[in-house]
This record gives sequence, structure tokens and C-alpha cells, in this order.
Amino acid sequence: MITSLAHRPRLILAALAVCLVGGAAEAAEPVKADATAAVAIMYHRFGETGIPSTNIRVEQLERHLQLLKEGGFTVAPLPEIVDALRAGKTIPPKTVAITVDDAYASAMTVGWPRIKAAGYPLTIFVATEPVDHHTRGYLSWDQIRQLVAEGVTIGAHSESHAHMAKQTSEQAAAEIERSNARFKAELGFVPKLFAYPYGEANAETIKAASHAYDAAFGQHSGVITAEDNRYFLPRFALNEHYGDDERFRLLINALPIPVEDVTPAEPTLKSNPPAFGFTIADPGVSVANLKCFSSADGQTKTELLGRRVEVRMEKPYAATRGRINCTAPGPNGHWRWFGRLFYLPEGVRLPGVKDD
Repeated sequence: MITSLAHRPRLILAALAVCLVGGAAEAAEPVKADATAAVAIMYHRFGETGIPSTNIRVEQLERHLQLLKEGGFTVAPLPEIVDALRAGKTIPPKTVAITVDDAYASAMTVGWPRIKAAGYPLTIFVATEPVDHHTRGYLSWDQIRQLVAEGVTIGAHSESHAHMAKQTSEQAAAEIERSNARFKAELGFVPKLFAYPYGEANAETIKAASHAYDAAFGQHSGVITAEDNRYFLPRFALNEHYGDDERFRLLINALPIPVEDVTPAEPTLKSNPPAFGFTIADPGVSVANLKCFSSADGQTKTELLGRRVEVRMEKPYAATRGRINCTAPGPNGHWRWFGRLFYLPEGVRLPGVKDD
């Protein structure tokens, strides 16, 4: 039962800040008394300042926890959010889940003590091979067992932290099976939740995850809803560069853009840039001031045709992953959000681009 507890480019954030000046007041939607959506935030490392792209500074984390407390947010266990949305139950407004990927040791030594002191639950997604190999900087199985004893939810994050979007369905299923066998041997249970390494997925890996878990998460920005594909759910990523107060407030207060008929349907691209589009599923949701931003070329050309949104990017993605985020002003100064992370296989990458 859920109970109440007291990498987006800077260009996109700057453009969104400009929109904030005049857009939010135009929204006429009421804020519902209950909710069918939640925000999940994602960290990797804590206090490891030499690796800013996957680290959050201690003072940033402490400030995030303070903002959650002061804002009256319900910080709930991720499995309870998933179960409630699966069952069609409402959850408290302003519900947030805290997640951590990769099982770096600083999640236990730096992050968890502060999150626990705030009275908040935590989910850590563990890739088993680095733990098995006693890789420096990662948690041990003994530490993971201690975290479980203290109430931390453990999720699966594959065996080897591979680029699973490159794998066949057989390879992905085998990776998951080996990982789950290690969880069963070391912890006595198999996790119910999964997070794709790097946030990368394709139809085959999503299918493999659906056979093994209750839900699976990417690293694309957005708000979790009951209507989402349960095996490709969004989370907002945080690090040193994108962990300031302004961005954090924006994310934890985000509302969903209800969508359907998303194209391309699969997050692994067959053309670069993609012809991206979606239909607004709820005609009562206003997206009159919707804007979309690509990690390749900033604000895109966006056309609203009734409830259909067509987005045309001029520049191809120049990396192995590409992002697009669409936002629109919502009620009471909140912002609606829908994002996608795409994986670019070798055939659609720019020459010379390799997996990172």
C-alpha cells in the first residue's frame, strides 16, 4: 500500500525556461484530486566527483531530498507504484520513486544513508557480473544482502551490462536467465523489476523482459502512467550537470502527456533521423503550446494536426543514442512531458560512431 511520506541537454532546459514565461497560465485543466501517474528519478553514483556524467554531488542529493520533503511529495517504493498502476488503482498526487542503476558502492556508503534518514524507500538495479567479479567500486553480495535487510528493493540490470538492443531475443533471454540465477543463488529471490543497461531496448529485448519481470525501465524522460508499455517505462536521469534545483523541481512536478500510436514504435531506429510522431490519447489534455526538442538539433519543427503530433528533425543523431523530449504547459504551473530514447544500430549511425 502506498503511503505518504512527509541527460537532458542544456539547450532543451533553456528553451523550456523561455516557454515558462508565457505558457503555463494559458492551461485551463484542473488538477485531479487523485492520480494515475508517478515520476521516477534515476541516479548512478553519489559523491564520486571525478565522474560527473554519472555522479550526483552530496550537496545536490541532500538538496533533492529537502525539496521532496518541503514539497509534500509521496516518495513510494517503485514496486508499489507499478502494482497500483497495473491494478488500475489511483495513487497520491505528486508520487515519486527514487532509483539507482549499476550498484556502485557509493549507493550504499553515500546515497542510501541520506535517503534512509529522510524516510524514503529506494530501488537499486544490479548488474550481476561486476558483483560476481568483485569489480572495484561496486557493491558486494554481502552489502546487497544488507541493503535488502534494510528494506531496499533490488531490481535486475542484466548480467554483463551489455548493449542489449544489439542482442537477439535468444541472447537477451539468456542474459536475463543467467542474471536471475545469480540473484536466486545469492539473495534467494528473483527481482520483479528490470532496467535496461544504458536505457537501450528493442522489440526483442522488451519481449524478453516481459517474460521475466513485472515491469522494465529505460532512461528516457517522462512520467509513468498506467497506459504506458509496462516494459519500457520512463525515468528522469540526474547527474552533476543536470541536478540543479530548477531542473529537479521541474521533473518531480511533471505530468504526463497521454499518447498513443507512437512512431516509430520501436526504440531501435531504422532511419536517422526518425520521422517521429504520436497522437494525444486524451482529448481533454491541452497541448496547444507543445514543443519538442531533439538532442541532435534542439527545438524541432512540430506540427499539430488535430490530436496528432508530427515532429521533423533536420539533423541526424551523431551518437549511438538519441533523445527527443516533448513538453507542454499543464495546470497550475506544472509541465506535461513525453520523451523517447533511441538506440542507433550500426547501419543508421554516422560514419565513425561506435558504442560507448
